[in-house]
Amino acid sequence: MTIAPEISRLRDRAFAIWSAGLAAADPAEAVRASLARDPLPPPAPGGRLLVIAVGKAARAMTGAALEVLRGKGWAPPEALVVTNYENAGDLPGATVMAAGHPVPDENGHRAAEAVLAALRPLGANDRVLALISGGGSALLPAPVEGVTLAEKAEVSRLLLASGAPIEEMNLVRQQLSRLKGGGMLRAAAPAKVTALILSDVVGDDLSVIASGPTVAPVGTKAEARAALEARGIWTRLPVSVRAHLEAPAQALPPLPEADNRLVGSNAASVRAMEEAGARIFLRPVTGDVGDAVQRIMDEAIKVSPGGAIGFGGETTVTIRGDGKGGRNQELALRFALLAEGRLEGDWAFLSAGTDGRDGPTEAAGGIVDPSTLTRMRAAGLDAEDALARNDSNTALSACDGLVMTGGTGTNVADLMVFVRG
Repeated sequence: MTIAPEISRLRDRAFAIWSAGLAAADPAEAVRASLARDPLPPPAPGGRLLVIAVGKAARAMTGAALEVLRGKGWAPPEALVVTNYENAGDLPGATVMAAGHPVPDENGHRAAEAVLAALRPLGANDRVLALISGGGSALLPAPVEGVTLAEKAEVSRLLLASGAPIEEMNLVRQQLSRLKGGGMLRAAAPAKVTALILSDVVGDDLSVIASGPTVAPVGTKAEARAALEARGIWTRLPVSVRAHLEAPAQALPPLPEADNRLVGSNAASVRAMEEAGARIFLRPVTGDVGDAVQRIMDEAIKVSPGGAIGFGGETTVTIRGDGKGGRNQELALRFALLAEGRLEGDWAFLSAGTDGRDGPTEAAGGIVDPSTLTRMRAAGLDAEDALARNDSNTALSACDGLVMTGGTGTNVADLMVFVRG
């Protein structure tokens, strides 16, 4: 069953608006603009500059930073880049290390040790330029003493499966890491640190982005334990993790200060979608995907013929089945179901992650229209059954409902667009 020409045009328009939001999150341009507005202070006499970049946008951010520094006559700095496998590649003047995301792996462990080894020798005359973007938390696993990488990965898996929001996940992760929650600052001391941060977190809390390697932690061991107990997963954690979180907190000197600069965000991308022709919904779309789709539908039914509305945010999904999908694909499929009987005429709805990856799939997200469910049923699939099994990817792939972009090299959370014919 083919897609009608008018529906196809609406789908193209939705993707064009979404793409305008993605373009606003270009990591290289964000770094260039930041360093043009506020140039990087040089190291003290006799000191050196170390560039440490981590996250899905790390390679692009580093390339732009090295370009700016060369243009200003800086001596070539040492540069270490840690990014996910899809965004890795050679970068002249830098060492690039690839690691696992969203589940940490041994390559990430090795990369974290390399970062710590590069930071430890620094002195008071040296300077660090930290380039931080979404994904950095999983890419730099540096477990605390007594906790293995596999045990730390199990904690992340349990948190993901429980539907924990990113704030809760980072609260726990920071208490189990030597680099998160200001750990990078402590490792770099007494060197001065300037951090350029591309936010993948709704609200742009710097302590949450990549689990806050250059800012103070979001909470304490006790608060992390309370969150795990509230999720009902405390007793399922590895014994070593529970022992660490139950042990008294170690007394540490005050956290050194850093020059933290926000260079890009979900909010900036939402504003770019407005410039591309969509009215924007100012409140971020967060929380459980089932609740979020209701809020989106409430706004979608208000859109006039020919209009469009854009949203930004990041939802959560509680995994109950063994299917394949992600929060954006599930949101799109839920929207299609909710639209039956509520939306008249032609329309299209798209929800996708700006990093190009939605959950453990090759898709960035999903796109649906009035004919989606008809085509899905013609293929012998049931949307409600797919959602019950968390199998939105299979359902959407059967009806041309997947948004496929490949790795984008950036990450500012998710963007959603609704357009009416």
